[in-house]
Amino acid sequence: MDRIAVIYWSGTGNTQAMAEAVYAGAQSVNPQVDLFPVSDISAADAAKYPKLALGCPAMGAEVLEESEFEPFFTDLEPQLSGKKVALFGSYGWGDGEWMRNWQERVDSAGAALYNQEGLMVHETPDNDQLACCESFGKGFAAY
Repeated sequence: MDRIAVIYWSGTGNTQAMAEAVYAGAQSVNPQVDLFPVSDISAADAAKYPKLALGCPAMGAEVLEESEFEPFFTDLEPQLSGKKVALFGSYGWGDGEWMRNWQERVDSAGAALYNQEGLMVHETPDNDQLACCESFGKGFAAY
């Protein structure tokens, strides 16, 4: 099975909780899964993984977090061709525009996007939503 990296940025802990559940689900299918806060991995190291589950909440006017995650993703973006990518994150407002824009960038980079809608959770994930995150991870690991 392909190695998987689950990489996330979280300000309030919501996306971190999602990432940990995605990681747990993926690891139940494939033991070759690593979990990183975005500050602990470079785009060059992330690009060594054939499968990437990327998590970032909606910020500001529905954009990716701008000081750490956006620069990381901008560096990673040209290296996504041929990779399998899953996207997830939490949001507090809006209609998911940040996720649609992010998906478009992944598609344009030539990656195979798992679950075309991504996985979005409004605010703090409850137990049912965390179970969905775990299921999302299982599905991505098998993808």
